[in-house]
Amino acid sequence: MLAIVAFGLFFSGVTVWPAVWELKTAVHWIWGDAQPMGGLHAFVVRAIEGLVVTEARYPFLLYAHDWLAFAHVMLAILFAGAIRDPVRNVWIVQCGLVMCALIPVLAAVCIPLRGIPSYWFWIDFSFAPGAAVPLWIALRDIRRAERAHSLAG
Repeated sequence: MLAIVAFGLFFSGVTVWPAVWELKTAVHWIWGDAQPMGGLHAFVVRAIEGLVVTEARYPFLLYAHDWLAFAHVMLAILFAGAIRDPVRNVWIVQCGLVMCALIPVLAAVCIPLRGIPSYWFWIDFSFAPGAAVPLWIALRDIRRAERAHSLAG
């Protein structure tokens, strides 16, 4: 379960860097060459435009993107490290569950603040259970291992 979380964090981190290409590819696959049709399509096209303009005119602002990617990769390393000794590193799993609980809070505050469409909350929110479920299973298994170890010792 921890490997699933570590892989998800790593993958979401390294996919930050080619964001424009990824978004353009997704738009092409999903909507083809159609003009933006409102809703999600229009928002993604607008996001691509924002990234392209920012990269051309204010590339230093994308340094925040770089740090976002770096943070995801570092968190992936942290969770991967917990695999080595999950009982001793149970705090990493617990911290991960706290972070999952805070995802909807951040989304609820920042989405309206940044003018992002309100339905985006559910996209961001989906990462909370997506990571919390394997973390909860890992925590349950760690607790079982702790009990088994204490009974054997």
